[in-house]
Amino acid sequence: MKASKSTFVLLILLILLSIMSLFVGVIDVSIFDVLKGDFQHLDIVLISRLPRLLAILCTGVGMSVAGLIMQQLCMNKFVAPSTGTTISSAQLGILLALLFMPNSTLVGRVIFSFVAAVAGTWIFVAFIQKIKFKDVVMVPLVGIMMGSVINGVTNYLAYKYGMLQALSSWLVGDFSLIIRGRYEIVFLVLPLVVIAFIFANHFNIVGMGEDFSKNLGINYNVVLFMGLSIAALITASVVVTVGSVPYLGLIIPNIVSIFKGDKIRGTLIDTALFGGVFVLACDIIGRIVNRPYELPINLVVGVIGSILFLGLLFYRLSPSARAKLSERTRKSKQNSIKEA
Repeated sequence: MKASKSTFVLLILLILLSIMSLFVGVIDVSIFDVLKGDFQHLDIVLISRLPRLLAILCTGVGMSVAGLIMQQLCMNKFVAPSTGTTISSAQLGILLALLFMPNSTLVGRVIFSFVAAVAGTWIFVAFIQKIKFKDVVMVPLVGIMMGSVINGVTNYLAYKYGMLQALSSWLVGDFSLIIRGRYEIVFLVLPLVVIAFIFANHFNIVGMGEDFSKNLGINYNVVLFMGLSIAALITASVVVTVGSVPYLGLIIPNIVSIFKGDKIRGTLIDTALFGGVFVLACDIIGRIVNRPYELPINLVVGVIGSILFLGLLFYRLSPSARAKLSERTRKSKQNSIKEA
C-alpha cells in the first residue's frame, strides 16, 4: 500500500507539472485561450510547448532508468551515464558523425553516438572489473577520469577541424530549441524503458555477480551487454536531441532506492516518474527565474543536482547506510533465488 501510494503521488505531481509546463514561457498562453480555439496560442502549444514537454519527459524518464540499470549492473550506487564515460563517449560519437558525415540526419548521428557510447561504456566496465578492490567512491572517480580523457580527445578533434561551435550545442543541455520535427528521435527512450522493465529481474540477478548469475542459469555476459546497450542507446538519443544533462542518472535512482529498496522491478516505475518530475520542475524554474530569459536545463539541474549529490555522498558513506545496504543485498539475493 505504501509503495503504490508513492507511485500515485509522483504520477499526480507529474500531471500537474506537465499542465503547468504547457503554459509557462516567454509568451503568455492561457488554457482558456486554447479551449476557446485561439489559433495563435494553439499553434504555440502544438509546435513548441507540447514537443518540449514530451522531450522533457523522455529525458527525465530515460536518463533516470539508464542510471538505475548501470548502478545495478556495476554494483555501485555512484555509477551513471555521467560518471561511467557514457555521455562523454556519446558526444565523441556525435563529433565523429559531424566529421565523417557532415550531412547526416539525426538518425545517423544517433547511430554514431550509440556505437561510441557502447564502446566507451564497455571499456569502462571492463576496466573496473579488473580492479581487485573496488571502493564505492573509487569506481565513479575512475569513470570521471576516463570521461575527462575522452572529453579531451573530443575537444582536440573539434578544435583541430574547426568544429567547436558545432559541438557546443551538444555539450549544453537545452530544451529551448525543441520544436515539432526536431525531437522525435528521443521517443526511442519509451520502448527501451519497457524492455528494461521486462528484463528487470535479470538485471537484478546479474548485479549480484557473475558466479551468482551462472548458478541461477543466467548468461552473465549477454544480460550485461544488453543492459549497458539499453543505457547507452537511451543516452545517445537524449544527447543528440537535447544535449548533455548531468546528475539525472546518478541522483534520481539513489533517492528512490533510499525509500523503496534496490530491486529494479520495484523501483523502476517510481524512478521513471521521479525523473520526469525532477526535470520538469528544473525546467520550469529555469523559465521563470530570469524571465523573459531562460536558463539552460543543465545549469539548473547541475546546481540542484550537485547539492543533492553531496547529501547522497555523505549518506551512502555513513556506517548506518552501509549496514542497511548489506542487509538489502542479502535479502535481494534471497528473493532472486526464489524468483529464479
